[in-house]
Amino acid sequence: MKQLSIVLGLVTLLILANATHKPVANVAQAVKDWERAKEYTKEYLDAMPEEGYKLKPTPEIRSFAEQMMHLADANFGFTAATTGKASPMERGAAEKAAATSSKEQVMKTVMDSYDFAINGLKGMSDAQLGETIKLFGRDMTREVAFAKCFEHQTHHRGQTTIYLRLKGIKPPNEKLF
Repeated sequence: MKQLSIVLGLVTLLILANATHKPVANVAQAVKDWERAKEYTKEYLDAMPEEGYKLKPTPEIRSFAEQMMHLADANFGFTAATTGKASPMERGAAEKAAATSSKEQVMKTVMDSYDFAINGLKGMSDAQLGETIKLFGRDMTREVAFAKCFEHQTHHRGQTTIYLRLKGIKPPNEKLF
């Protein structure tokens, strides 16, 4: 009976330890993921011909350029909010500029937004990624805020797959690693 009590006590300690364990933030891995995402997004931008940047699959949704510039706006905004560094663009300015932007201008803005996110990450320590901030009225770690931004850019890049298909272009192969 005494052995059962000891085992149950150890199991309880392990359960409690796991319940309070937080994943260790890792700047180096986050930077690698963002660099991979930047490269992948650039492949999408390169694949679409200039005239396809104005393509809207239906009138009520964003054009290819608007999707990509929306992605850039979020990269700038989330990173500024997460790092405390001023964004080089006003909120929503990139997407508003999409209608009059060339392929070259869209590519530059989107790539600059990735550089801003990557440099923001590089300027942080693992410990800082674990710090809690308030974003959109919610408490979360800086790591989670960057993860939400990463999820957002993945979502909008993924939406542009259909734009490429509509132009008869095979989308770039997925880059998981």
